[in-house]
Amino acid sequence: MTAFRSMRLTFGSKRGFTLIELLIVVAIIGILAAIAVPLYANVQARARIAKAQADTRAIASAVSIYSAHCGGLPNPGSGAATCPTSTANQANQPLSPALLIQQNNAQGQIGGPFLNSLPTLPSGWTGNGASYRYDATAAGTFQLCASGDTVSVNSNGGTTCP
Repeated sequence: MTAFRSMRLTFGSKRGFTLIELLIVVAIIGILAAIAVPLYANVQARARIAKAQADTRAIASAVSIYSAHCGGLPNPGSGAATCPTSTANQANQPLSPALLIQQNNAQGQIGGPFLNSLPTLPSGWTGNGASYRYDATAAGTFQLCASGDTVSVNSNGGTTCP
């Protein structure tokens, strides 16, 4: 038996992959990556939107409790502890620091703090404004709003901000 024939018998069943097989595997991996990367980016954007929606609902709940305790909506500019309320229209205002401290109402009852801390916009949120915004009417209705990632969310479950 020649040396070539003995090597062929020894290594014949241990040949590697052909170039075509390797190209097919690389193409399949490329197709899967092309599908997965956009889906992953979309999941992150949806998570930021969901956080903003949850935060606006939580803040709206705190404002409602404040309103029930104090008899009016919070004044965005005031951090006083004696139930500062406002009856004027308020558009695109920052959140009131009055939500973070205990409040004494007209009956002498102490309530609050209504929020432990003011929520921040989701990390990576690209949009206008550095925080959640507050809109109120003289009639006593209000809406909290955040805009970013080419979408707006509000505390009423909608997607429009004034």
